[in-house]
Amino acid sequence: MLRPGYFFENFFGSLPLIKYQGINGGPFQGDIPAPMIASQDIGDAAAEALIARDWKGVVVRELLGSRFYTLAEATSIIGRAIGKPDLAYVQFSASDIMAALVPHMMSADVARLSIELAEAYNNGVIRPGERTAINTTPTTLEAFAEVLAGAYAQM
Repeated sequence: MLRPGYFFENFFGSLPLIKYQGINGGPFQGDIPAPMIASQDIGDAAAEALIARDWKGVVVRELLGSRFYTLAEATSIIGRAIGKPDLAYVQFSASDIMAALVPHMMSADVARLSIELAEAYNNGVIRPGERTAINTTPTTLEAFAEVLAGAYAQM
């Protein structure tokens, strides 16, 4: 089983907020370093594991991306790529998240679970494991930000 960090592709969902509100934001604290990864790197790791077959039974392999990024740093990287170098990350309250997501984007139960996940991460209950050569992948957010910039330009 592969256990990747936060997908770079999740930032596609932030592009409308960035475009129309001039900020990036969410329920996570902006200053906590977190594993972030490109989905291509996850697919490559899965293919390599299936070819190598160097495991037996159930094995969990964390994938931590190229390095840890804070959401404030990730927002700055994306901002520079789209020509908004002062783009800021804003942490939203649980009540703001609920008001924005329910009922337009998700059910109240899914929104509550999303907030619970963010709170667990913010409080250190959920933490990535130790970084190794095996769980470090090549794609950087700096490189992926160019893909996001292309999508942003098409909005």
